[in-house]
Amino acid sequence: MSKSILDEQAVRRALTRIAHEIIERNKGIDDLILVGIKTRGIYIARRLAEKIAQIEGENVAVGDIDITLYRDDLTTKTQDDEPELKGTDITADINNKKVVLVDDVLYTGRTVRAALDAIMDIGRPSQIQLAVLIDRGHRELPIRPDFIGKNVPTSKSEVVEAKLSDVDQIDEVVITQKTSL
Repeated sequence: MSKSILDEQAVRRALTRIAHEIIERNKGIDDLILVGIKTRGIYIARRLAEKIAQIEGENVAVGDIDITLYRDDLTTKTQDDEPELKGTDITADINNKKVVLVDDVLYTGRTVRAALDAIMDIGRPSQIQLAVLIDRGHRELPIRPDFIGKNVPTSKSEVVEAKLSDVDQIDEVVITQKTSL
């Protein structure tokens, strides 16, 4: 059984609020780049960029990053392997820029840690900020988002899933119970 915690309108409002907060915190969009973490973070970053363009009247750079080979739970990677960027598309120079990493759900922090490693392999931003649609708690690493659509207290037996019309044909966030095997 799943319970909807954000519907389409709530997702839209949360992203609009995050866009305004990003502009306010950065005093505009100069030297700002949004980087979505694959997969759903990319779509959220693009939507934020559209909202920022509507507000500011100019476009903000958007890129995406694949953190697969930076994950600390990747068992096939050996210590001799150099990490490879696969599927990463950041055309803007991130050196000395403000990078806003964007993801759908923040849980343990391990995905964000991997994204930070991947970003640092590309260049050296002046600042890295984090925007998430949902912060569900249960952090294993000292990572805190700068911009949050909604805080959702959960138990570890629950799963929080952000569904986006770009890939799921619907915009909503649902909580379900983990199924035991």
